[in-house]
Amino acid sequence: MPLPLIIGVAALATAAFGAKKGYDGYQKHSEADDIVKEAKSRYDRKRNSFDGKEKETTLALDLLGKKELEIGQSIGKFKILADALLKQLNSGRKNKLDISIPKHKLQKIEDYSYTAVGVMGTAMGAGAAGAAAGFAIYGGVMALGAASTGTAISALSGAAATKATLAALGGGSLATGGLGIAGGTAILGAAVAAPVLAIAGWAYDSHGEEALRNARKANGEVNVAIEKMDRASQQLEDTIDYSQKIKRSLNSIFGQFQQYFDELKNINAFIEDIKGRNVDVNSEMDKLGGNAVRVIEDGYALASILVDVITTPLFTLKKINNEVVRNRDGVPEMEKDADGSMILNDAELEAALRKAKNEANDIGDVR
Repeated sequence: MPLPLIIGVAALATAAFGAKKGYDGYQKHSEADDIVKEAKSRYDRKRNSFDGKEKETTLALDLLGKKELEIGQSIGKFKILADALLKQLNSGRKNKLDISIPKHKLQKIEDYSYTAVGVMGTAMGAGAAGAAAGFAIYGGVMALGAASTGTAISALSGAAATKATLAALGGGSLATGGLGIAGGTAILGAAVAAPVLAIAGWAYDSHGEEALRNARKANGEVNVAIEKMDRASQQLEDTIDYSQKIKRSLNSIFGQFQQYFDELKNINAFIEDIKGRNVDVNSEMDKLGGNAVRVIEDGYALASILVDVITTPLFTLKKINNEVVRNRDGVPEMEKDADGSMILNDAELEAALRKAKNEANDIGDVR
């Protein structure tokens, strides 16, 4: 075969081979793009669903926190009225009336009420974002904990008390941007990180095989992220369920408490009314004494039940040698799972809710 013809055939073969390689490269780039596009679509769908669940969780925690704050404020008002009423009833009385509520229970009630009233008057009044949700997560625990000085919050006053209370909600001091809590974010931390998906651009800067390897790697990252989001979504769903269950229990017992509070208001109104009449006030107050004490005692008993539920941690506290670990601001640290999410304190919560229901049933409504 003449040499020019041989060269021509070889050139054609080389061109054909080059065209095939180019086509193969195009196919691999196209396949890489398809893998990435499908992975990004799956990730976006899951992320949107996950973000919605986070918002739903924050709302559930916000509603729970607001109910807990309302209860704390109401308990504080009950205590003020009960103290004033007992003082009136004991004025000039030889055998003083007294309530048989253990001092440690009264202190626990006062600690919680003080914290709730402080938050209602500061963080909530200022419209701090996430304050109620943060209170549902940390507030109840912090009410019985300690400030960074080691002093109980209820023993503080003024600016020190406000700072300690707000630090509790923000998961840190005001100086480090406290009160920035959103429910889902606080629970999950950085548990779910977005994979690198913006690879369409560099895919064509890579060889076909490399583009496919990178696309498959990104697809694997998406699979891992989706698995984490599935686990985190279940955690959020469980948190919503417990938030709602706790709120239902609090609503029921708080309804009972309000009956006793209303009865206490009626007794106080009656005393104020007879003071302006031509009656033996001391004699009438003597008659009221026993009933007033019973109403105060049962009201405090219900307040104690409410506080016990609220101060049962929603999430498992981190402990060393049975002591709760706190950061430098005195905020309790939570146990985390392998994904970095807080762990629901479900066993203790269930026990606390059962105990609360039984004890509240024993007290019953005002008779």
